[in-house]
Amino acid sequence: MERTKQHLPSKNPPLAALRQAEYLLSVTRSGQLPADSGAEVAMAGRSNVGKSSVLNRVCGQRALARVSRTPGRTQALNFFTLGTPAQRLVDLPGYGYAKVPEAMRQQWGDLLSNYLRSRQSLQGLILVMDVRHPLMPFDCDLLRFAAHCQRPVHVLLNKADKLSRGAARQTLLQLLRAGEMEGSTAQLFSAKDGDGLAELQEKLACWLKKSPPPEAGNNSESSKGGEDSHPGQGGEVREKLPPFESTD
Repeated sequence: MERTKQHLPSKNPPLAALRQAEYLLSVTRSGQLPADSGAEVAMAGRSNVGKSSVLNRVCGQRALARVSRTPGRTQALNFFTLGTPAQRLVDLPGYGYAKVPEAMRQQWGDLLSNYLRSRQSLQGLILVMDVRHPLMPFDCDLLRFAAHCQRPVHVLLNKADKLSRGAARQTLLQLLRAGEMEGSTAQLFSAKDGDGLAELQEKLACWLKKSPPPEAGNNSESSKGGEDSHPGQGGEVREKLPPFESTD
């Protein structure tokens, strides 16, 4: 994996805006969501995959998102503006943490389902996985549900520094062959070293430039996803995401 430069090119406004990221608000109920306009990208992932570290790295800030030794600290949808309220990053609650009460896991599941299904300004999802433990059960559920809602997904195999270059590359190739990944993209990444940063920033820039699609989040059949991912193709797709289940 090639080391990438860690500065943000000033000639590309969407990239330069990442350094201007500022916390906007935290949302625990659908009625608290900010105005559904402009463009935003959401970041999802299992607790302890390093999602907060990824957010800090991509924005070039040390403490934009809290990095805790206790998994499951992100207990809301946290919105960050990128120099303007019209461009946002959204940090979604981490899933799979055993100590989160059942009622809270159910609440998060309902909120996330509604958000993915109906948010017009949502341009795509960055799904963070630990390169040593990719495609855990809820990761697969989220990929299928995102495809059902016609939401593009870019998978980030974080902590690539924990594996040899060859082993990390092999994991990436195996991931891309998985049926759940049909229509999605993926890359290796290291929040610790910054490897893969430029590729991730370009993906974000591409999505943040887009206008909201006219029918984002509808239930119509999509061209994305594998043969198990869509209604009418023989696979079961949940009408809503399950509660944030623990698989620890």
